[in-house]
Amino acid sequence: MKPSIGMRSLQYLIAYVIALVAIYPIFLMLVSSLKTNAEIFSDPLALPKSFNLDSYQKLWESVPFDAFLLNSIFVSVVSVALILVFSALAAFYLARFSFKWNGILYFFFLIGLMIPIKLGIVPLFLLMKQLNLVNSLWSLILIHIASGIPISVFILTGFFRTLPVELEEAARIDGCNNFQVFWRILLPLIRPALGTVMIINFIGTWNDFFFPLIFIQDESLKTIPVGMLSLFGEYETDWSMLFAGLTLSALPMIVVFFLASRQFMEGLTAGAVK
Repeated sequence: MKPSIGMRSLQYLIAYVIALVAIYPIFLMLVSSLKTNAEIFSDPLALPKSFNLDSYQKLWESVPFDAFLLNSIFVSVVSVALILVFSALAAFYLARFSFKWNGILYFFFLIGLMIPIKLGIVPLFLLMKQLNLVNSLWSLILIHIASGIPISVFILTGFFRTLPVELEEAARIDGCNNFQVFWRILLPLIRPALGTVMIINFIGTWNDFFFPLIFIQDESLKTIPVGMLSLFGEYETDWSMLFAGLTLSALPMIVVFFLASRQFMEGLTAGAVK
């Protein structure tokens, strides 16, 4: 039974209201970055009286924001890329090959979802110190890979199991080996799951504040969340410059979401009609 026109209109109205509520903080952040501090304090919800980019110029002159941005991009891109590679290979093996320790190995990955990695911060720090990776971006990359693989394997294994086995059998008859079956046949079919995994891990890695604060001391190696701390003064804060930094730091996440949003939504709803 199709909903009536009135009910459908109400649903659209509710959806638009929720969308406006979600988008308004981003809009307010962008507008505030174009204001002066006096305008922010006098009328924080109003539009700027004049369009200027002084806060962005001051941001680039006051702090090494370009270094923060490049460090965040390097850590996020490398971490997410390696998570996708390792997780896809592990999920393919767990979903398509039957062996004695299959269930135990899959449960081992699930344990990573149950235990917060931050509980092991002291052993992690000692391990990174022994590997001479303290104050190195590779310490962050290794930690994000370790924390991102469990949820990624969980998602991708479920997708691999929904694919028909007949596809693999036909590919093997045509002469494909295991890697060719994985790379040429199955991997293109799980793009929605890969998009979901990519967005989840990219957002978590990009916004991470805890681990860069612990493992990075050099100012030139800090990522955006930790580097933005330098914008908070002891007695006063330049809020327009802070909003400019927040706007620039949010842009990569928005771009990634728009690029992979279709696969992300397909990945979330793939099992709804099966």
